[in-house]
Amino acid sequence: MVRVGLTTERLVRAGAELADEVGFDQVTVSALARRFDVKVASLYSHVKNSQDLKTGIALLALAELADRGSEALAGRAGKDALAALANVYRDYAREHPGRYAAAQMRLTPEAAAASAGGRHAEMTRAILRGYDLAEPDQTHAVRLLGSVFHGYVSLEMGGGFSHSAPDSQETWTRVIDALDALLRNWPAPSVERPPAP
Repeated sequence: MVRVGLTTERLVRAGAELADEVGFDQVTVSALARRFDVKVASLYSHVKNSQDLKTGIALLALAELADRGSEALAGRAGKDALAALANVYRDYAREHPGRYAAAQMRLTPEAAAASAGGRHAEMTRAILRGYDLAEPDQTHAVRLLGSVFHGYVSLEMGGGFSHSAPDSQETWTRVIDALDALLRNWPAPSVERPPAP
């Protein structure tokens, strides 16, 4: 018999908390069952397996990040908007390392379509409208910003900047400055030269 009060949403939220405590890779249905002091079988009416649980955590994290991003971007444009969105990702990773890792999880096409992932791309494109980039450069810039934000945060979370000067915050500020300068002076596409005869 399923313990009263257990729902899919409650289990996913508890899984997200567990991910922040022990790491996203360590989240399993059995670990969650121990947290609720129930038998593993009693959770299977709410989550199919550990992969299903992790997908739920990823969807939760993407939605939380999108909500924070939308709130941070309200009324901002240009470099101010760029810095606001970048800081949302960095701050979320610091506050919720397991959920942040979950947000990077590769989803099935069906789960991705139902996720808040599209909102993230829309927010980035909204920022880029202030830099007047047309396609395909706008898509290139979306990919660049995602790579820089998530790459920097991942390296920082892994301790990659802990043992040398200058301080990581100083570098982060300079990275945002550099991205702003690049977006304002986006390079023209290189012309491919025909191969030499």
